[in-house]
Amino acid sequence: MNSALSKYMTLAVPRYTSYPTAPQFDASIDGEAYGAWLARLDPAEPISLYLHVPFCDELCWYCGCNMKLAARYGPVAEYLDSLIGEIDLVAARLSGRLRVSHLHWGGGTPTSLKPDDLARAMLALRSRFDFTDEAEIAIESDPRTLTAEMIERIGALGFNRASFGVQEFDPKVQRAINRIQPPELVATCVEGLRAVGVADINFDLIYGLPHQSVETITATVARCAEMAPDRLALFGYAHVPWMAKKQRLIDEAALPGAEARLAQARAAAEKLQAAGYLAIGLDHFAKPEDPLAIAAREGRLRRNFQGYTTDQAETLLGFGATAIGRTPEGYVQNIAETGAWARAIAEGRPPIGRGRAFAGDDKLRGAVIEQLMCVGAVDTAALGALHEAPPDWCARELESLAPMTAEGLLSIEAGRVEVTEAGQPLVRVVAAAFDRYHARAQKRHSVAV
Repeated sequence: MNSALSKYMTLAVPRYTSYPTAPQFDASIDGEAYGAWLARLDPAEPISLYLHVPFCDELCWYCGCNMKLAARYGPVAEYLDSLIGEIDLVAARLSGRLRVSHLHWGGGTPTSLKPDDLARAMLALRSRFDFTDEAEIAIESDPRTLTAEMIERIGALGFNRASFGVQEFDPKVQRAINRIQPPELVATCVEGLRAVGVADINFDLIYGLPHQSVETITATVARCAEMAPDRLALFGYAHVPWMAKKQRLIDEAALPGAEARLAQARAAAEKLQAAGYLAIGLDHFAKPEDPLAIAAREGRLRRNFQGYTTDQAETLLGFGATAIGRTPEGYVQNIAETGAWARAIAEGRPPIGRGRAFAGDDKLRGAVIEQLMCVGAVDTAALGALHEAPPDWCARELESLAPMTAEGLLSIEAGRVEVTEAGQPLVRVVAAAFDRYHARAQKRHSVAV
């Protein structure tokens, strides 16, 4: 392994799906502030929507998401009622009827809803918002619990993209993370969705899981390639049991070390590219004709809480407990506890728990970090001029990156930073140099690789 790479790969850094990152959110932004931001949105600009369903039918030990087991359906149905109430409450604060270019249902497991309830929520959205003709309408699903009835309803409701958490097909690894799903089960769900018109399929894979090896992850990639998903994301397992208590059920002694994680990531990436997928950003892969690959080629790739995206909207409205939203004025995050979230909605208040208003040079630094995360290069001088910053606005940051330059991990010339092929796995470390909050962040992050 490159000795310089090993020096940085275990550093804890954010994933940079936002800037400022979520640990910088605080209670200074509440429902009243969010209501004012909503009222000032431009009705002429398209927006995106995210809906969070925190319920799952089974517990996956590796998961770091906000979720709870749905032992019975009653609480799920009550949650859905509150979710529709939040849609109405937020829409009433807008200055007009906005157009939606992207809709994403995440979780948890959105397909833990009954088909009629999913349809009821979609009706509520369409009654409050207009969808563009080319809108991407996506839903996350668990193949272990996806029913034929739900597949039919997903197609009838106009969804055009679905994603599955494959993670790993090796039985030993699956037992170690409590997610048993044979490849044949996933293939059946993929075929069913395509048959009802859901043409675009995403898979999520994870490296660094207990008992995982180069051999198991490459075998998984080979099985995935046979199903021909349009996009795949390859994430490193983030073992954060101090935050995700369910991860305490994982045998830490079975987790691969840093060098093994890197070997798995590289082997899986090589296998995906050999299968015809193009590498997109840090950890995504797509067929050459997929809109994500086209956006990357044309310099239109973006990054948000769903990862890499074609979404160009500056506003993302988040619905559901713990959902995060963004407006041109800042970020908001809903209350995480479902009871408190529902009570706020019942009282007619946007259920905001915390947030962050953009201040100072946040937007400039966010643009620099997004460029690095999306294309591995950024012209800090050009972006600085665009944001009316002084010519030396990031002189200290560039100086801090000098060691990585000397080690061949990146190049810096006239303010242009470009990550080399050797340094590509460390793009989050490079991005962190421009994060003025990271050094004093109080929360721990996952390792860089």
